[in-house]
Amino acid sequence: MLVKWSKKMSKIKLLVTTAFCLLSLTFLHAQPSTNTIQVSGKVVDEISGEPLEYATISFYSPRKQKIITGGITDQNGAFNIEVPKGLYDVTIEFISFKTITLPKRKLFADTTLPTVALRLDTESLEDVVIIAEKTTVDIRLDKKIYNVGKDLTVSGGTVSDVLDNVPSVSVDVEGNVALRGNDNVRILINGKPSGLVGLNSTEALRQLPAESIERVEVITSPSARYDAEGTAGILNIILRRSKLQGLNGAITINSGYPFQAGASGNINYRTGDFNFFTTSGYNYREVPGNSLTETRYFNIDPATGEDLPDSFLNETRDFDRIRKGFNTNIGVEWYVNETSSVTTSFLYRDSNNESNTTNIIVEPDSDGNILNRNTRFDPELEDDITKQYSLNYVKNFKKSGHKLTFDFQIENNIEEENSAITQDNTSAIELVNTIEDQDRILLQSDYVLPIGEQSQFELGYRGNFNTLATDYLVSNQVNGEVTVDTDVSNNLIYTEHVNAFYSQFGSKINAFSFLLGLRLEETRITIDQTTSGDYSKKNYLDFFPTINLSYELTEKQSLTLGYNRRLRRPRSRFINPFPSRSSITNVFQGNADLDPSYADAFDLGYLNRMGKVTLNTSLYYNHSTQIFTFISEDTGTTTVISNTDTSQTVVPVIRRTPINLASADRYGFEFTVTYNPNKKWRMNANFNAFQDNTRGTYEGVNFDNDNFSWFARFSNKITLPAKIDWQTSLFYRGPSETAQSKNEGILSTNMAFSKDLFKEKASVTFNVSDLFNSRKRSGTSTTDTFESYSEFQWRERSFNISFTYRFNQKKKRERPARDGNGEEEFEG
Repeated sequence: MLVKWSKKMSKIKLLVTTAFCLLSLTFLHAQPSTNTIQVSGKVVDEISGEPLEYATISFYSPRKQKIITGGITDQNGAFNIEVPKGLYDVTIEFISFKTITLPKRKLFADTTLPTVALRLDTESLEDVVIIAEKTTVDIRLDKKIYNVGKDLTVSGGTVSDVLDNVPSVSVDVEGNVALRGNDNVRILINGKPSGLVGLNSTEALRQLPAESIERVEVITSPSARYDAEGTAGILNIILRRSKLQGLNGAITINSGYPFQAGASGNINYRTGDFNFFTTSGYNYREVPGNSLTETRYFNIDPATGEDLPDSFLNETRDFDRIRKGFNTNIGVEWYVNETSSVTTSFLYRDSNNESNTTNIIVEPDSDGNILNRNTRFDPELEDDITKQYSLNYVKNFKKSGHKLTFDFQIENNIEEENSAITQDNTSAIELVNTIEDQDRILLQSDYVLPIGEQSQFELGYRGNFNTLATDYLVSNQVNGEVTVDTDVSNNLIYTEHVNAFYSQFGSKINAFSFLLGLRLEETRITIDQTTSGDYSKKNYLDFFPTINLSYELTEKQSLTLGYNRRLRRPRSRFINPFPSRSSITNVFQGNADLDPSYADAFDLGYLNRMGKVTLNTSLYYNHSTQIFTFISEDTGTTTVISNTDTSQTVVPVIRRTPINLASADRYGFEFTVTYNPNKKWRMNANFNAFQDNTRGTYEGVNFDNDNFSWFARFSNKITLPAKIDWQTSLFYRGPSETAQSKNEGILSTNMAFSKDLFKEKASVTFNVSDLFNSRKRSGTSTTDTFESYSEFQWRERSFNISFTYRFNQKKKRERPARDGNGEEEFEG
């Protein structure tokens, strides 16, 4: 393990060394020259007169339309940039504001440009923007954009931690992501499927450092440009990447308890027509967890049908996990000419995980006396390597917004798991080897055509081609002799080809905006179980309409209405027929015969900005058919948990598996409130309540169920004396139930403190995740043959301290923003 650690740290050292070499070169290059001058000035908001920090100033050669140099404004909106003497077009840009160009400026001596006043670009039609809310949220016709950089509680954490703090999103104790309580969420990176998500999105999201994220787009009513996959909607994670001139970036190191250590950085270097960028990170985490299952079996004499005394079985599991991961995304953007650019990047992710699971199975009698005890040890080693190459081409035409894009992406992901399971009272060792090899190809092209000043037409194609081969081998080693268990060993090849075409049209007529689209998806799926000889093929062609409407009641209030049709294809784990082996009494097994589920979703939203308070609410309804649900059933088989010279204990094996049911109706209400009493204090609350009505029968068993559940999140951030930021976040998930189970509520609390250093060039943050160690899932499952109570805690309470250093990249400060009455709101 020390050798592997050394190799990983060598990669980090190489990355850091490269960064500082580039920094040194840039410094040397920037020394004063007789051929350069100083150009200074100031950029402000035209209405409020407030300075605009991070406005970008670019100097272009008028003849070649080639960028020569540039810079950004400081917190006072001022800039002072060293420029070679010459004739320039000077461009001033700031997000959500109209760009201003000062043409043909003769700059041959030190010059102070006149103050530049930028105006809000309220008529921008990219994504048909309806409101640019100056808090941490941008509300658009088909999405909500959450800027996550100011969340202290995720510093030094992972993407999974980030998502668990985004309104409308929840992450359960096993790491499964849900949107408004629905776990069928499509996760994209920079708008496309990505190797950063990998074969197991849960594990992959726990490997990617939080500092690599710029923002998260929550798309509850996706437009036709997006894949129809995901009945709950889409989470689009946007990674950090700068286009500023010169070298800039940030490096973060962190450590914590249970022991964890990591380093990550985003570095960008732009010179002339080229922009080089990388986001890389390494982390080592020890993640202890535990679970408990207490089962009571209702025994019946098979011959007479009479009731027999109940039997009991208690199982505890302790998980000692080590998660090690290195990931890097390296790329270059080439500005071919003033209208075209090509971006190419290579992604590499290497995750090496160790999981040592100790199962203790105890058989008590009705009085609690222990009849038998058995220990099962499952040491598992996992190696997951992802390689992905991406190519993007953008062609901009003369009219603003008129463009053509093309994307190509090819990816390979290999995940191998090996374990050697031992058990008391037996010399046999169960060897389990699983290899998953996935190849994915993405082809995509989009064409956007503005029509007039208020309308936009879009046309596109996307092809996803995916092949996943799973080789599952179970062997038994007795006295050194290995025998393959042919009853469970198998090889499965899953192929999924999806070709999609879409078109959409959007426009704004005074206060009314709309975006109408239609998507056609043709899906071809084959499932080939080569060992057993089972083969199935499914083809389906579907239309997916989308409608998004908006009406601005006033400058501060708006209504939105969205409809879209979505589908849910079964993931590889859902269709994999190989049973899990970590427990001999409770197994998970996929269902290769699962069909896709379809959903019609409606969403009615209301936004109101009332001075220092921002209210965002939604009513939503979702009707699904052929839904997936998980059931627990007695397999009809038994297993030996204790075997001695005088006795043998045999218990039933319980299986959890997904099935298709007839239909489900889901409707709910959510609201998010942001309150900024002053510049140093920010509060945010999110509440989501929903009702699920499920109807369906499977193998003669009725699974009708009505369930009401809810979750709430509250975050409070305040600046203490000495400019120390303190943030506390609370999350509560209400109780829920299905036809077979009842789950109790879960409360978790995170806390963090942060302090800026070295004139805001650096920050140090200390946070505690799950402060009261209460993030546990607990519930009871009941069938005709057994009743089972279970608890599960994936990760125990953890402490983390992180240090971030920024070079040529300032911290994003809170900036006053103008509301409808000219009063000020503040970003949190």
